[in-house]
This record gives sequence, C-alpha cells and structure tokens, in this order.
Amino acid sequence: MSMIRDLRAVVRPSRTAARKGECAYDTAHAPATPSAVVDCAVYRDGARVETERPLTPQEAMRLVRRDGGFVWIGLHEPTEAEFAGIAGEFGLHPLAVEDAVTAHQRPKLERYDDTLFTVFKTIHYLDHDKLTANSEIVETGEVMCFTGRDFFITVRHGGKGSLRALRHRLQEDTELLAKGPSAVLHAIADHVVDGYMAVADALQGDIDEVETEVFSPGRGGTPRGADAGRIYQLKREVLAFKRAVSPLLRPMQLLSERPMRLVDPDIQKYFRDVADHVARVQEQVTGFDELLNSILQASLAQASVAQNEDMRKITSWAAIIAVPTMVCGVYGMNFDHMPELHWKYGYPLIVAVMAGICLGIHRALKRNGWL
Repeated sequence: MSMIRDLRAVVRPSRTAARKGECAYDTAHAPATPSAVVDCAVYRDGARVETERPLTPQEAMRLVRRDGGFVWIGLHEPTEAEFAGIAGEFGLHPLAVEDAVTAHQRPKLERYDDTLFTVFKTIHYLDHDKLTANSEIVETGEVMCFTGRDFFITVRHGGKGSLRALRHRLQEDTELLAKGPSAVLHAIADHVVDGYMAVADALQGDIDEVETEVFSPGRGGTPRGADAGRIYQLKREVLAFKRAVSPLLRPMQLLSERPMRLVDPDIQKYFRDVADHVARVQEQVTGFDELLNSILQASLAQASVAQNEDMRKITSWAAIIAVPTMVCGVYGMNFDHMPELHWKYGYPLIVAVMAGICLGIHRALKRNGWL
C-alpha cells in the first residue's frame, strides 16, 4: 500500500525527513487551524516539566534525550500527514501507524522492536428516557497506545473518552508517574476497564426493565410481553460491548504474566487487577447475551400464547353464535308445515330456547378457560 511505503521512508533515521513531516502543536491554536495533538509534555521524576511555551513532539523528544524522563503525547483522530512526523521522530512501525490512523481495530497487544502497541475499545453509556427499537445505548471509541522506553503516545478516536482528567490525576501521583511510560499504560487500561464496569451496571438496569416488562401481568393476569424490536436492539448493543471486552482479556493477561522490558516490574502486578476486572465484565456481558436470548424467546412465546388466546375466544363466540344462526336458518326455510310455526307462543319459545342454549355454552366455555 502507498501509505505503508511512505511511512517506511519516514521511519528511516533521517532527521531531515522528520523535520519535513513535523506536526506543529499549539495549545492556543485558532479553531480554523486545529491540531491533532491534544497535549504534549515531558515528565521527569514523576513531575511535569514546565516550559515557557507548548512544545512540539520533536522538541519534547529532544529535551528527553538531553535531560532524561519521558514524553507523553496525546492525539485525537490524526490524519496520515499529521502523524507522519511523529512516526518518524519516534521510529514507530508503519503497520502500527496505519492501524492508529485508520482505527476500527480490535483490542490487541503487539510488539514492534522496542515499542508496545496496544489497542483499547472505549465504551460509553448513552442516557435515554425510554428504551425503543432504535435506541442507541452504547457508543464505542478507540484508544491506541505506543509505549516506548522514553515516550508514550496515545491516539484517540471517537467523540468521547477524553484522557485529560486521567492525565491530571496521574500528575498528582508523582511516585506512580516516576515509573515511566508503563505506569501511564496501566492507568489507561484501568481507566478503560472501569468504564466497562460502569456500562455493565447501567446495562443491567435496562435488561432488568425489559425482563420485568416481559413477565409483568397485563390484562387478565397474563404476561403482557414486550416489543421484540426493543429486545433485539438491546441485544445488538450488548454484542458491541462484548466485541470490545472479550479480545482485551488476553492482552491484559500477557501484560500481567509475561516479563517485558518496557513494563516496570512494580507496575506489572497491577495489570493482574485489570485482567481480573476484564474477566468479570466478560462474564457479565456473556450473561447479558444469554439472558437476552431467553427474554427474546419468552417474549415470542408469549406473543404466540396471546394469539392462541385470541383464537380461542374467537372460536368460542363463533360456537355460541352458531346456535341461533342454525335455528334461524331452519325457520327461515319456506315450508308450510313446520313445528310451532303458527302457534301464538312459538316465537318467544324459540328465542328462549336459543338464549338458554347460548348461555349454557357460554358457561361451559368460561368454566374451561376459553372465555
């Protein structure tokens, strides 16, 4: 692909090529000229290095190489051209760069030379007044992380899931941030998985609501059921959630179990807690999927039962109406000699007989539960 060929040329250790693709960064940029770089800072001994003006990624990296520490660069939906200069400066692999720019990746952990490339799917619960067949319940995004010895780069896709609050929170914990880029990787993993747990709790409420509606009694004491379209929409949203959670379990287990040069040993044990949380959420989401299958089947079964009930009632009334119809049909024939045809009380008698037979049939059908 042309993009990969161009990136391979950029990744070559050429300072001149890096400068040509340099991505300018200015936190005070005008809205007419937005930058993909959300924040760029150098951290040394767990503290953010204050500078007179915002640094470009290239300036930040030169400062790190001169005085030590690491640089943390945050980007939001960069274009190929905007990311090319950063990829060249930090020697990022073209395949990882292509994944970061194009997005729509599954959660994974890959190693390219001295860089770890991690993909997280972010999930956000969308508040809604009432669940409908067209309700959007969860919104997905992505966070790609490049972890190196002296740099950490995040590429975020999606309108939500800002890492600004997380960065400020980490800057207050200098002891943790002093562990280097792997501490930031753990913080982002923990932040994403905490979001999963919050979404799982919110989805539990929606599923409980649908389940209650399916099995709550309606008219006549029978379950009233629920709209199958709403259940199916909820199942689709749970499936999107499952696609974000399930593939992430293995990467978290690898980060917690396999020694890696780029992951501080003191940080590695914290990934076990993240892996446990991912496993817990995965079990919840799997349970949601199975429960929604059962609810959907129950709703369809109840719809079938309701149709049978309606047919039984229609059949019962048809049987009752058949008696006067038959009698009236018989007496509507043009014969001269018919029983009680010219009797004074013939008409009241026939009406009384029809009413009595209809009443008897009605009581028998009601006693058997057909009416």
